[in-house]
Amino acid sequence: MLTVNEKIQIADNEIEFTAIRAQGAGGQNVNKVSSAVHLRFDIRRSSLIDADKEKLLAHQDNRISREGVVVIKAQQYRSQEKNREEALKRLRDLILSATAVKRERKETRPSRNARKKRVDDKTRRGKTKTLRARVTRGEH
Repeated sequence: MLTVNEKIQIADNEIEFTAIRAQGAGGQNVNKVSSAVHLRFDIRRSSLIDADKEKLLAHQDNRISREGVVVIKAQQYRSQEKNREEALKRLRDLILSATAVKRERKETRPSRNARKKRVDDKTRRGKTKTLRARVTRGEH
């Protein structure tokens, strides 16, 4: 059972693992042992509530296919078990980021003092710039 948060839990039978050979450097170990893990999670057939499914499917992430299947490949570690844990952690993080409730921004207004400071700064800056202007000769 993967516990995402207090409201979201995913049963083990909804997550499919496939052991594959890892890519990259690693010598004989890489060539012989299938230590990398492919995790597949079908959003549409999962036990998530409909609202969470919609949020996940709408989430812009290249690990979610058009068919609504999350595919995560973990191959960072040399042991299959650690890669399996890493894949589950990534799935958990993906679900959390997709289902996070965005707080609405409260509109605020700058205080009177802040507005006064802003205008004073603009005035001071304007005076500095006028002092930099080209000096014209007065006619005698």
